[in-house]
Amino acid sequence: MTDIATTPDQLTPEHPQRFDWMAQVPDVFKALLRLDAAAAKKDLPESLVNLIKVRASQLNHCAFCLDMHSKDALAAGESIERLVQLSAWAESKHFYTARELAAIELTEAVTVLTDGFVSDEVYARAASEFKDDELAQVIAVVVAINAFNRFGVASRMTPGHYSGPAH
Repeated sequence: MTDIATTPDQLTPEHPQRFDWMAQVPDVFKALLRLDAAAAKKDLPESLVNLIKVRASQLNHCAFCLDMHSKDALAAGESIERLVQLSAWAESKHFYTARELAAIELTEAVTVLTDGFVSDEVYARAASEFKDDELAQVIAVVVAINAFNRFGVASRMTPGHYSGPAH
């Protein structure tokens, strides 16, 4: 596993890290790592999992996770163009498959709950693209990255120091 901790010399004066949640609640961190591994390891392609993680991190304004998962996606062969267009996917649908679009839309619906529940229309589109077990996996990936994002923004983890996976 790549070390994702932020060290004091990596912090910026205007936005210092508030606390080291991975050190202060290591059992929670380890549990989230297990959840993330379980969520992403079934039948979903790595490229789809990366798109989900990047999109949720964009929505949650988690700069650390956005940095990490963009680097992971690029290392796994994702194109810069698709990553750049992800925040405007609704206007750039031609870059993504129907399956990816359904997952991205569901990611937004599960991540941004301030407008209410996940709509029947969004869920139906996702259910038409994924088998039941795959759909549950997509939701599990969204739940896991959202948990990491919440810790990232609450603790103010600093982006730019993650070197990426050893592919």
